[in-house]
Formats: sequence, structure tokens, C-alpha cells
Amino acid sequence: MNLPPQVTDRAYSRLAEIAEMTGEGKALRVGVLGGGCSGFSYDIRLDEPAAGDLILEKNGQKVLIDEVSLPFLANAVVDFTEELIGARFVIENPNATASCGCGTSFSI
Repeated sequence: MNLPPQVTDRAYSRLAEIAEMTGEGKALRVGVLGGGCSGFSYDIRLDEPAAGDLILEKNGQKVLIDEVSLPFLANAVVDFTEELIGARFVIENPNATASCGCGTSFSI
């Protein structure tokens, strides 16, 4: 069964920190684009809600997923990680059969 993506508390907390730092309460848009070294790439950015978006919300923070990207992100987890290479939002996607080393490109 395909379920909508889940967002971790850590990702929502980071969104709240970004809103506090910037003074803007924008949502995090998570999308899938064609291209990238493995066929598809993630588009993760701050944005405003649009018609047709799935809106995941907790503690006033929102994550947006457009209708086209939703099937590619079924059962995925949106998280925030801090590693040696830097801090970033990441997608744990069970639909991806392969991904590249940078973690932003994948294939299905």
C-alpha cells in the first residue's frame, strides 16, 4: 500500500529554526524532477503552498509535495541530517532502486 511520505520531528524542528532565522514562515517543498546522474533528482527548497499540493504539517511547520512527485515519494521519509559534508534535508526513499553518491539523484 502506498502511503504519503513521513516527515521526521528533526526535519520539522529544522524548518522552525529556518523560519526563526529568516523571519519567514515558508514551507519546505519536496519534489522530484527528471534528470540527475541516476534518472531523477530531488528538488528541496523553501516555497509557498500551491493548488494540488499535499501538505504535511506539525507544530505550524509545513512540508509540501506536488501531485506529480507524490507517487515517486510514496512511503518515503523526509529527514534532516548533520554530517561532516554538511547539514541538509534528506529523503529516505524505498522506491529508489539506485542512487548516486551525492544522494540527490536516484532511479526507479
